[in-house]
Formats: sequence, C-alpha cells, structure tokens
Amino acid sequence: MGCSIKKVPWEEFARLYYKNFKSNRGTPTKDARLVLGMIIIKHIMKTDDRGVIEMIQENPYMQYFLGLEAFTYEQVMTPSLLVSIRKRIDLDVFESLTDG
Repeated sequence: MGCSIKKVPWEEFARLYYKNFKSNRGTPTKDARLVLGMIIIKHIMKTDDRGVIEMIQENPYMQYFLGLEAFTYEQVMTPSLLVSIRKRIDLDVFESLTDG
C-alpha cells in the first residue's frame, strides 16, 4: 500500500500571499508560512479559528510546521486577525496551489 506525500508549496504561496498586502502602513504582515499552515491545520482538524489557535498554542509539532523557531505558549495570532487575513486573501491563490 503506497503513501502519496505532497509538498506544501510555501514559496509559491508566499509570493501570491504578499501580493495582497502591498501597503507598508499599519501592523506588519504575518508570515505567509504561518498563515498557510494555520489554514491547513484548521482544514485538516475541522475546527474553528479559536480551536486552531488553541491547538497550535499547545502543540510544538504544529508550531514547527508553521515555521516557528522555538516553542511558545503565546497565541500565534488572534482569531479576529485570522478572519481578517482570510478575507484579504484572494481565493484564487488557494485554488492555484491545489490545481495540478
């Protein structure tokens, strides 16, 4: 029985993600790997924004997947920020990464 492992296209997503955040004003943009990783975990675990943030807060493996350099008990972002970021990301970005 074979196992199909797909690589996460971090660089491709980052390039497309940062196009949505061109302004240098306001709070700095969250790292693309953090955002994509959170969305992937949220989808796989079938949880809400608050739930995914709590899971990540408690799990060093999830934090490593997101690109964090060291384990932290701090929230990686607030649920409202995750909602805000998702609203600004063009859905075509995700579709282009899953095609092919």
